[in-house]
Amino acid sequence: MTALQFPDGFRWGTATASFQIEGAADVDDKRPSIWDVFCEVPGAVEGGDDGRVAVDHYHRYREDVDLMAGLGFGTYRFSVSWPRVMDGDRVNEKGMDFYSRLVDALLERGVAPWLTLYHWDLPASLPGGWTNRDTALRFVDYALAVHERLGDRVGTWTTLNEPWCSSFLSYAGGAHAPGHTDPREAVRAGHHLLLAHGLATTALREVAGPGTELGITLNFTPVMPAGDDPADVGVARRVDGT
Repeated sequence: MTALQFPDGFRWGTATASFQIEGAADVDDKRPSIWDVFCEVPGAVEGGDDGRVAVDHYHRYREDVDLMAGLGFGTYRFSVSWPRVMDGDRVNEKGMDFYSRLVDALLERGVAPWLTLYHWDLPASLPGGWTNRDTALRFVDYALAVHERLGDRVGTWTTLNEPWCSSFLSYAGGAHAPGHTDPREAVRAGHHLLLAHGLATTALREVAGPGTELGITLNFTPVMPAGDDPADVGVARRVDGT
């Protein structure tokens, strides 16, 4: 049997998403996200759960960092909550300070921070959400504001986490916030998400230090044809993007 080996430099770590762990939904001037609003819709979330408390990472982040270090993780990918650090064009310094303290705590324990700028919790105040092209431009401003405060200590950045979910599950499937079911909206949202990624990556490269890593997180689901019928094969290829 051939032994499988991880390559040199492979990063062992863990990952989270801001809305899923932070709680503190209205603490320190945090504004509502589309997920805060979505969770208030009866039947939208199983059991009526929401993110108001979650695992209270906002108040217990030092304990969480200690757990990571104790488990031997060398890297931690976390996301910044856009509505926690920005209110329109205004930077919320209280929110930024939380992530600054988190990054410092990680570095103190020998855990490399890996920052994701967007993991689905879009500010609820943005008109039209990702169906509006202006949101992509707002995302660039947000990305630069976060980098200005954390770029001196964070060397690895992810712009978007799984934009397929933020477009098709959110605007066509209705299962994710904001819960819409219009495929045309999903296509527009997908385009604007990728536009946001491209614009933000270009802007960040202009200000980032040498060696800074910038990328995007994608989720892939292989599509298999039901049989050998050319029609089935053709549809599977179109859906699979091949």
